[in-house]
Amino acid sequence: MTAQPSEKKLRILQALATMLEDPKGEKITTAALAARLDVSEAALYRHFASKAQMYEGLIEFIESSIFGLINQITTSEEAGLRQAQAIVSMLLNFAEKNPGMTRVMTGEVLLHENTRLQERMNQFIDRVELSLKQALRIAASQGNGTEAQAVVQANILIAFVLGRWQRYAKTAFAKKPTEPGEAIAILLR
Repeated sequence: MTAQPSEKKLRILQALATMLEDPKGEKITTAALAARLDVSEAALYRHFASKAQMYEGLIEFIESSIFGLINQITTSEEAGLRQAQAIVSMLLNFAEKNPGMTRVMTGEVLLHENTRLQERMNQFIDRVELSLKQALRIAASQGNGTEAQAVVQANILIAFVLGRWQRYAKTAFAKKPTEPGEAIAILLR
């Protein structure tokens, strides 16, 4: 019995994500990906028109996962500061559990790919920052800071997250983004 097309696409994306976890950070070619899956390059192109489409599949996974989790956080938590803290913690935990995806989120593996992929990741980061701003504006309305502080604090938090992601990728995934854990609480004081 052969796998359904969607199952094959998923296998390709999983293999790509696994290859991105290689700490050497070498450029991934469709030939290497095909060899990893023990299929021809033509088989890859039956499911994806280009390598850029494969990366788009990973980006879609990242977006749906992250924004699904942000929605859960904002729905279940009323306090704005706790929302912001939970969002930042989730972003760091997601990266730690998905090192290959971290390289996509930082844009590291997208440098020599289609520029629209990096633009999409930039939009993703902007949307995450907007979620943090909204949480911190709620916090301001609850007596924790001002609206102006919320904007600055959200910018600092997203810079912190990006820095942690970068450090994690650049250290071959040795320095965990979640350590030290109290850093988020200190930033939200």
